[in-house]
Amino acid sequence: MSTRESILVALFAALGTISGPKVLRNESLPTRIPAGGILILRDGDPGEPEVTLSPLTYHYQHRAEIEVLVQLKTAKDAAFDTLAANIGARIEANRTLGGLCDWTEGMAPVPVELVLEGGEPMKAAIIPVMLIYSTTHPL
Repeated sequence: MSTRESILVALFAALGTISGPKVLRNESLPTRIPAGGILILRDGDPGEPEVTLSPLTYHYQHRAEIEVLVQLKTAKDAAFDTLAANIGARIEANRTLGGLCDWTEGMAPVPVELVLEGGEPMKAAIIPVMLIYSTTHPL
């Protein structure tokens, strides 16, 4: 498994320890949002690496994204805030994702209200997560 994939798998596993939401990776948005909400980890963009030549090493600041969706008739703001805080706590608890990463940093979400035709309003946001790591191969 590549360094990139190992890091994304570790982040996905950390998200899976959050009680309540359904946690998915690179999935389409489901038609129904469960009461606990949904977290969807998107692989994101590794960006252009900085390269050192001796030894050959690629240094990435990879921007992954976590989509957070909550759809409740009441208390959706509190449910969203709780999910965002839990994501932050999981990142802070293990910034290196078990030594796979040099640093992991969550960034502030920009929440929006979404209303799908015929459905209850949703509160949604993308939480960017910066994954800083080095690898000997870009693939």
